Amino acid sequence: MKYFFFVLTLLFLSISHAQVLRQRTLKLMGSRFDITIVHENETKAEAYIDTAVAEISRIENVISEWMPNTEVSEVNRNAGIKPVKVSAELLNLTERALYFSKISDGAFDISFAAADKIWKFDGSMTELPSAETVAESVKKIGYKNIVIDKKNSTIFLKLIGMKIGFGSIGKGYAADKTKEFLMKKGVPAGIINASGDMNTWGTQPDGEQWTVGITNPMDKNQVFAVVPLKQTAVVTSGNYEKYAMINGKRYAHIINPKTGYPATGLSSVTVFGPNAEMCNGFSTAIMVLGKDVGLHLIEQFPNLQCIVVTDEGDISSSKNIELKLYKP
Repeated sequence: MKYFFFVLTLLFLSISHAQVLRQRTLKLMGSRFDITIVHENETKAEAYIDTAVAEISRIENVISEWMPNTEVSEVNRNAGIKPVKVSAELLNLTERALYFSKISDGAFDISFAAADKIWKFDGSMTELPSAETVAESVKKIGYKNIVIDKKNSTIFLKLIGMKIGFGSIGKGYAADKTKEFLMKKGVPAGIINASGDMNTWGTQPDGEQWTVGITNPMDKNQVFAVVPLKQTAVVTSGNYEKYAMINGKRYAHIINPKTGYPATGLSSVTVFGPNAEMCNGFSTAIMVLGKDVGLHLIEQFPNLQCIVVTDEGDISSSKNIELKLYKP
């Protein structure tokens, strides 16, 4: 789950500006969505938000592994049995997910959906599960067992019991597609914030850039940096809301797909980039990879920037971002 404070630095509905800002908060894809639109007409803005909600619901009906009639559910039901013909949309999304897996050496893996839920992050867990239990929990995970046939537009999971799921990048993808959808309709500016998987376009009603504040993982009611969005998308992954403290050590709810153990070492990872799906894939992978390997990975991609906070509260960033700490 992603947590993100969204900071708007100026009063939006000032009468000195012709455009107005309309915002709606609702639950979609099992998560909170904040849809913000800048438009000169309030009625039209509300109608555009209605179409955005419809687009997000459409996407959920393609990629959800919880809804029984989706393409993903059909792929999962046929794991180890046969390839399943899917839409180009799902095929391409799966292909991009496999790319994240390859470049992160499996730190990101959509087949993690098959993992046994042996970790609890509600405060009830007081000891580590046995090594045997952990090893058993990840036996059905492995992105190399996901087979894409582009010619026939099919997806096949090699192992019976395998599953794919898009809880990691699905909301970012929905934010990206909804932004694209609204831009094509002529909406000049807005924000799609899917529980911290955020994509923006245009500017605030007064012409200023959108600005985001990054949550301080040591104090979730504070921000430690405020960043103008020169890139359009930003995503934060963190362990400061959902984690387990066992023998004095913090275990994040983000699990290493290769080992079955929670990621340790980082409290939060924020990635800025051209789209939320990409930012989400990298932020999840870096939480697993850790600071040094994660920053090395991100620096291979000049169009991405990254800020990481360790469990001790130390802040580091990629070389291509100017980080200004926030002082209230």
